[in-house]
Amino acid sequence: MKKSLLSIFILVAFLLACIPPLPTQAAEDLIIYADALQNGWGNWSWGAAIDPNNAAPVHSGEASIAVTITEQWGALYLGNNTPLSTSGYSGIRFWIHGGAAGGQSISFHLMDDDNRIHISPQPNTWQEFTIPWADLGNPTEINSLVWQDDLGTSHPIFYVDDISLVGDDSTPTPTPPPGAGPVLTIDAAADRHPISRDIYGMNFADEDLAAELRLPVRRWGGNATTRYNWQTDTSNQAMDWYFENYQESPSHSRVTQFIEQDQRTSTHTILTMPLIGWTPNDNPQACGFSITKYGPQQDADWSWRPDCGNGVLTGGQTITGNDPLDTSTPIGPEFVTDWINHLVSAYGRADQGGIRFYNLDNEPMLWSSTHRDVHPNPASYDEMRDRTWAYAAAIKTADPSALTLGPVTWGWTAYFWSALDWADPDFPTVTPDRTAHGGLPFTAWYLQQMQAYEQANGVRILDYLDLHYYPQANGVSLSPAGNAATQALRLRSTRALWDETYADESWIADVPEGPYVRLIPRMHTWVETYYPGTKLAITEYNWGALDHINGALAQADVLGIFGREGVDLAALWGPPESNQPGAFAFRMYLNYDGYHHGFGETSIQAVSTDQDQLAVYAAQRGADAALTLMIINKTGADLVSPVALTNFVPASSAQVYRYSAQDLTRIIRQPDQPVSSTGFTATYPANTITLVVIPPLIPPQQTYLPTVLKGLPRSQRFKSTNP
Repeated sequence: MKKSLLSIFILVAFLLACIPPLPTQAAEDLIIYADALQNGWGNWSWGAAIDPNNAAPVHSGEASIAVTITEQWGALYLGNNTPLSTSGYSGIRFWIHGGAAGGQSISFHLMDDDNRIHISPQPNTWQEFTIPWADLGNPTEINSLVWQDDLGTSHPIFYVDDISLVGDDSTPTPTPPPGAGPVLTIDAAADRHPISRDIYGMNFADEDLAAELRLPVRRWGGNATTRYNWQTDTSNQAMDWYFENYQESPSHSRVTQFIEQDQRTSTHTILTMPLIGWTPNDNPQACGFSITKYGPQQDADWSWRPDCGNGVLTGGQTITGNDPLDTSTPIGPEFVTDWINHLVSAYGRADQGGIRFYNLDNEPMLWSSTHRDVHPNPASYDEMRDRTWAYAAAIKTADPSALTLGPVTWGWTAYFWSALDWADPDFPTVTPDRTAHGGLPFTAWYLQQMQAYEQANGVRILDYLDLHYYPQANGVSLSPAGNAATQALRLRSTRALWDETYADESWIADVPEGPYVRLIPRMHTWVETYYPGTKLAITEYNWGALDHINGALAQADVLGIFGREGVDLAALWGPPESNQPGAFAFRMYLNYDGYHHGFGETSIQAVSTDQDQLAVYAAQRGADAALTLMIINKTGADLVSPVALTNFVPASSAQVYRYSAQDLTRIIRQPDQPVSSTGFTATYPANTITLVVIPPLIPPQQTYLPTVLKGLPRSQRFKSTNP
C-alpha cells in the first residue's frame, strides 16, 4: 500500500512539472469613460458645452463626449471626489476626434499641475493618446483630467472617447532596504520654553472634531466677516460671491451658534470685529453691482440672483462710482461697543468665560478689491493706524480683559507695504506711502504706532501681532497633493516659517524684501524692536493636501515649527474633515491614543542634521515628565536614524505611535522601542509621522523632596511633591 501511494505522489509531481507556468496576468485598465462616466468620475467642466451622451462620431460603443469650448480657457474637466492611486497603472489613454474642423489647440493636464501635453485633434479621424505618468510629473494619485483651451479663445466641437487608466503589467520594483537617515539629538535642558496650546487652532472646525481634539481656539473669520451685521445676522459676501448680502437666522444668529458650539467644546472663540466702517443694510437681497442699475457685466450669480453682477462690465472695465448704500450702511466704533456689550451681557467678560479674542477685521489691505463696492480706495498706513486706534480702543473699553489681534494682513506684500503703495504704477520701485513713513515696513510701523498709543493713553490696545501666511509656491496652498515634485515642494516650503537660509521658491524670491521669508523670526524681531511684549499669531495659513498623507506630513511639520519657534496662537484655514489625513496630524499632537494624551507643553532642543529628510520636534509633558518626540519622515524611503538623548534619564522603553499611508484611518500603536541611557536607533518608514513617548526612569510621583513642617512629628516631616 505504501509503495502504491509513493508511486502516485511521484506521478503527480512529474505531471505538475510538465505543465508550463501560467502567464503573469497584466493589471486591468480602469475605465473612466466608455459610453458613460464610471468609477466615481463626474463632469466638472467650465466654459464649455459638454454632451456626455453624443451618438456620433464614437470610437467604440454607443456614445462619446462632445466638447465645444465657448469661453476663454474653457475646458472639459472630469473630476473624482475620491483621489485614485496611480499605483498599478502606467498612465492615461484616451481617443480624440477633431470633428469636421479639427486643429483645435488643446492642452491635456491634471488640475493644478504645470505639466501640459499639447494636442491638436485631426479632422474627421480618431487619434489615440497614451500619456505616461512621467509626462505628467509622476503623480502618486489623481482626481482630475482636463482638456483645456490653451489659446484663450473658443473652439469648434471635438470629441473624446474610451478614457482609461492603463494597467501596468511591469514587475513591481522591490522595496529597497532602509537607508541611513540623519542624526537626531535631543537635549532636555536646552532651549526650554512653554508651548502655547493655542497654536493648535482652526477656522470653522466642525463640532465633532473640535470636541474630540479639545480644540483650544476657533476663529470666526474670512472676507464675509468684515461686513457682518450682528443685529440682523446679515453678511456681505464681498468679491467671494458677487458682493451679495446674505441673511440666515436673525432669531438665532450664525455668531450665536458659533459661540454656543465653542462653549460646548470648551473652545475659546476668536471673533472678527469690523474696522471697515460699513455693515450690511436692511435689505438681505441687495448686491453691490446690480445689472439693472449698472449695466451688463462679465459674470453674474445666474443660478440664484441673476441681477447680481461681478462688478466688471462686458468690455472688461471695472465699475467705479457705484453707491455703497446699495448694500451697506455706515458704522463707527459705537457699533463694536454695542456688539461687545451684548456679548458680555450674554456670556460674561473674557476673564469670566466670555469671548477671549477679537480680530481687528480681516485682511484690510485687500479691502479695495474684496470690498471695493464700499471701500474702493486702497488702504494706507495712516488709515490702518487711525481705524485700529479707534476700534481697538472701543473693544478694550467694552471689555478690558479681552485680547485683540491685528493687523490681520493677508501676506507678503502687506507685511512691508500698504495697498496705497501697491496702487502706484511703478510699484515696487516707487512706494510713496512707505517712503512717507520713514521707509519702515508697514508691520514695523504699525507696531510702533500701537506702542505710541499705549505710551500716550496707558492702555495696550494690541495684544497679538497677527499675520496671515499662505505659501506662494505653485500648487501648494489650498491645493490637492499634486505630483511628486509638488509634494516635495510642499514639504520643503515649511522652512519659510523659520529657516533664514531658505530662499522661497515662488515669486517672493524676485521682489524686494525677498527671497528669505523667515516669517516667525522676522515677527519676533519686529515685536522686540517696535513693541515688546506683543504676542505672535497666525490666524490663517494652509499648506494644502489635507486629504492626503503629503498634506498631513506638512501640517504636522507646521505644528511642530509653531511650538519650537514660539508662536502664541495659530488657526488653520480650511480645516480637514474628521476622517481626513490632515485631522490626524492634529491628533498626533492633541489626542494620539484616544485618551487625550498629547505632545508636551514645554519645548526642548531637538536637532536633525537634515530637517528635509527627518524633521524632529521635542517637548516634555508636565503631568508625567515624559519626553515626546515628533519625527516626520518627509522622504519616500525608509530611514534608520540614531536618536541621542542628553540631560534626561529615560526608562528602558518608549511607546511609539505612527500615522502613515499604510492606514489613513487611524494612528497605530507600534511595538515599544528599547531605550538606553544615551538614546536609541530606530527605523522611520517613508512618509510617516512618528510620536515617541519616553517616560523618565523615576516617575514624578515617586520623587520626594523634604519639606519642613513645623509642629509635626519627625516621621511626618517629608511630603510628596505630588498627591
